[in-house]
Amino acid sequence: MVSLIRRTAARGFLVLMILIALMPIVWTILGSFKKLKDIVTPVPTLIFTPTLENFATILQNPSIRDGLGNSVVVVGVSVMLGALFGIPAAYSLARHVEKKKDDLQFFVLSLRFMPPVAIAIPFIILYLDSGIYDTLAGLILVYLISTISTVIWLSVPAFERVPKEIEEAAAMEGCSQTEIFLKFALPIAAPSLFGSLVFTFVLVWNELLLALTLAAENSTLPVVAASITSLGKEVPWGVINASTVILVLPPLVFIGLLMSFINRMVATGRK
Repeated sequence: MVSLIRRTAARGFLVLMILIALMPIVWTILGSFKKLKDIVTPVPTLIFTPTLENFATILQNPSIRDGLGNSVVVVGVSVMLGALFGIPAAYSLARHVEKKKDDLQFFVLSLRFMPPVAIAIPFIILYLDSGIYDTLAGLILVYLISTISTVIWLSVPAFERVPKEIEEAAAMEGCSQTEIFLKFALPIAAPSLFGSLVFTFVLVWNELLLALTLAAENSTLPVVAASITSLGKEVPWGVINASTVILVLPPLVFIGLLMSFINRMVATGRK
């Protein structure tokens, strides 16, 4: 009886925590479909007439569309290049580096210690001199610092968990180092690599300061969404909520596509 009460209390507490965690998300989604008068009312309204005006305002804004397109291109290319260079580097670090491995990992991690403001001003000077200021290529270049370092840092433990016996057996069968990496190590570590890529994507997708300082006309979606608060004399809470929903959708789509790709890759590796 006592154990049943404890399990029920634990489940109830877990459900309560989940509801508390989901409340801001649900409230933001509801606010995106509300008119301003339903949002600013002193008594919160749960029953209201939904409207798509907030999303129409967002989607009809050319700067929002351009910002969304710039974010997709910049973040997509940055994460793809970060995975292309970071994952093999992480495998090499996990398997072929014995001395100074901890120092190298700390150096990679230390790249994430730097606040964006510490590198923003030097990059502004470099970009103005080189002519790539306010370009998508410039944003991709500076984002690579975050993507490659984060991918390496999170992928090394994934490859360290791959049994060495599998790779040794593959080497005895005559597989090259590249074949061992592509056919054995990568499929086995894929579930853990999924988390590192998702974390990297979300980290770069929400980046604001570097995009704000290194781009003017070619701003990303977080910069454009942040500028919405200055529209008119009243704070457009409905439009802000709608922009938040739109800002969250691409990472969810990316996670779905990446999960599908990794599942196919794992299934192919098992065959």
